[in-house]
Amino acid sequence: MPSRAPAGPPRRTVLNRVAVLCTAGSAAALLSACSDEGSSAAQRRGEAAARALRTRSARESLTLLERYDATLDAHPALAGRLRPLRDEVARHAKAFGNSRGPASPSVPSSVSPGSTARAAGPEAPEIPGDEKKAVAELAGAERRLADTRSAALLDAPPEVARVLASVAAAGAAHAYLLTEGS
Repeated sequence: MPSRAPAGPPRRTVLNRVAVLCTAGSAAALLSACSDEGSSAAQRRGEAAARALRTRSARESLTLLERYDATLDAHPALAGRLRPLRDEVARHAKAFGNSRGPASPSVPSSVSPGSTARAAGPEAPEIPGDEKKAVAELAGAERRLADTRSAALLDAPPEVARVLASVAAAGAAHAYLLTEGS
């Protein structure tokens, strides 16, 4: 009687293929779990980076706000020109998550022309006694911060980038307005 050959591949080949498929399926499931964990971890890192960027941006706005306050304190005659810009900077800090609003400067000082004023506090900025120099320094601070924020846009997540772009544009406009009147 003629030998009858099996119609399909040998049993061992079938079992090997099933084992490979099961292993591949397990590996795919494992990789899927790892990538879910990886994307979750990446998402947490992204959220932490966004928080850090917002915190740093709020702090930078508060530093600029202190400069406005010190300038207004040293040169009260500039209030009509500086107050609207100062209040906008306070809103920028709030947009980044800081709750300090557009309160008025609280530290009065008397400065004689030509002297340098220093507002209260260990890190308060020095303000030139000459109004034009004080405004020029304020414009420079606005310009530098606008440039810093524009550079930060490259790595910022979309929701923070929108705020950064808006505030950077406002800062550039402030710098222009401060130098325009000089």
